[in-house]
Amino acid sequence: MGRQATMRATSTDALVLVDKPAGVTSFDVVRQVGRVLGTRRVGHAGTLDPFATGLLVVMSGVATRCIRFVSTEPKVYLATISFGSERDTDDVTGQVTREAPPPTREAVMAALPQLTGVLDQVPPAYSAKKVDGQRAYALARGGSAVTLEPSRVTVHQWEEVAWSEGQLVARVTCGTGTYIRALARDLGRLTGSAAHLSTLRRERSGPFHVDEATPWEMLRQGEAGARDPLDALRELPVVTLEPAEAVRARHGATVGRPTSQNAPAVVLCGPDGEWLGIARVSSGVVYPVVIHG
Repeated sequence: MGRQATMRATSTDALVLVDKPAGVTSFDVVRQVGRVLGTRRVGHAGTLDPFATGLLVVMSGVATRCIRFVSTEPKVYLATISFGSERDTDDVTGQVTREAPPPTREAVMAALPQLTGVLDQVPPAYSAKKVDGQRAYALARGGSAVTLEPSRVTVHQWEEVAWSEGQLVARVTCGTGTYIRALARDLGRLTGSAAHLSTLRRERSGPFHVDEATPWEMLRQGEAGARDPLDALRELPVVTLEPAEAVRARHGATVGRPTSQNAPAVVLCGPDGEWLGIARVSSGVVYPVVIHG
């Protein structure tokens, strides 16, 4: 397995990095990318709540079928946690459910190690988790009591950016599936106070940083900043096939390779560098998973 210097995708496929503003939904971004690129085949690698801002990784065309192979870890967020009140949504958009005096900075710093590492986190009641086939947020908005099972998540690091009385600004590095809203809620409880998330900005997702992203206003004006979708798969190994092998792979047939190396996902390229799709390799056999075209 080796990396090919020149890999090409068709013009209908793209990777678009967008800096989402507050008040715009992830679906709004996906829809606008589709309008600019002239395609309905658009998806994203990890949603952002409407009140949150920052990086949204979007794929279009055949590349949407590769979203599950895009590396999105770690994720890095800049979060503002406000103490003194807990809210039903665990963020600033919700109704106050409990109030308590804010903690000291020392108490907050002492509690952070308990929210670092592998955690069993109870998701927010207002989340997309399903309860008996229904979204938790739909049940919560309807007035139903929502009880969610804990999910295993990983928080790699907390970095204090600023502290003022009753408010912590922190940079949080975490794994996929971590609710920063829930971290804010739990931090309030651990310090004997109450807290909610008041601002959130995603700065990084896997290899991508928000500094690379197209601002929303530019996207609205028709500039998507489209990139080769293979940029989103650049952390995957590459298998370059011979002409006869490429023909077999295009038809979804397996290809035998003289290697014992296994890989859950590789980028398949033809002999001229053309992107053929995604495959897995097991015991010297290449099994196409996504075929381009």
